[in-house]
Amino acid sequence: MHLSQLHLLDFKNCKSAGLTLSGRINCFIGNNGAGKTNLLDSIHYLSYCKSYFNPQDQQNIRNGSELFSINGTYANGSDAVQVQCIQRRNQKKSFRYEKKEVERLADHIGRIPLVMVSPYDRDLINDGSELRRRFLDSMISQFDPLYLDALIRYNKALLQRNALLRNTLTPDESLLGIWESEMIPAGTLIHERRKAFVEEYVPGFRQYYARLSGSAEEAGLEYESTLSDRPFEIQLRESLERDRQLRFTTRGIHRDDLQFLLNGLPLKKFGSQGQQKSFAIALKLAQFEHTALKKNMKPILLLDDIFDKLDDRRVQFLINLVSGDLFGQVFITDTQPQRIMQLFTQSDIEHKIFYVHDGVVVSWEEHLKNNE
Repeated sequence: MHLSQLHLLDFKNCKSAGLTLSGRINCFIGNNGAGKTNLLDSIHYLSYCKSYFNPQDQQNIRNGSELFSINGTYANGSDAVQVQCIQRRNQKKSFRYEKKEVERLADHIGRIPLVMVSPYDRDLINDGSELRRRFLDSMISQFDPLYLDALIRYNKALLQRNALLRNTLTPDESLLGIWESEMIPAGTLIHERRKAFVEEYVPGFRQYYARLSGSAEEAGLEYESTLSDRPFEIQLRESLERDRQLRFTTRGIHRDDLQFLLNGLPLKKFGSQGQQKSFAIALKLAQFEHTALKKNMKPILLLDDIFDKLDDRRVQFLINLVSGDLFGQVFITDTQPQRIMQLFTQSDIEHKIFYVHDGVVVSWEEHLKNNE
């Protein structure tokens, strides 16, 4: 499945756009701030029902407008699949698949698998554990609906348990038990699925990092969870008094983390900018490969400004990689036209190039004609 048509109305800085896309590689070229990343984010919306960057949907409406609309047509063999997202100010988001309202957005996740690689992925390394948990959840949810259901149930029960701890000096243990009875099976399932996923995922990740780095360093990834020590039910009981004092739940899968290592040392502390970027890219390429295997279809790949801060050898590796047969439809943003042109002088791969300026998108040919 690939995106063949994309139509935008008042999304972020884009007033209006209608694009016919290549089933292989699509490139958006323009200066920083032109709106290239916004185009990728609109495609992300169609797969995940939300922005990759800003969870506040209404903030993605263009200034002065009352709504944004994203419409995508996907080619699925000989069939065409329609997906639409509309967000009006002060109203609930509307999401449609084949012209039918999606009542439960979680049911849409995984229909159109997608992986995005962005400069913000370095936040996975440098920011807190919540971002790394979301990264895990995003990967697993695309191919495991039971996991996503458990995650929704767990987060709802955790919210209620924390509310009791926060708002009551001596919360009733029977009331806490109601929410714990939801948290324990859901949290146990999530822990088991996360552990199994990481074990399957790590070998591919290490291979990608080795190829990016020329095997100069050894990358590692470890899953950390309090549930690895003792059953969740016992931990909740043991931590009850501490939870009452601190007024929140101190044990559970909402405290899980991923430890990123380079030659056995913490990447955040000892990795250079180039090493951190290579690590983040390897994480996402391994996600692509794992998702493709689980879904038996190639995800759409979004590459946002990934060449910056990489040396020529790593750039060349990525260019060779995306022009090969491993990937299906790929979207690339870049500020340097010559780098994109290099990609296609080495290959006759099907492609389209667009020029973006101040939220306006035109074909590269039209841009050149206008600037003759």
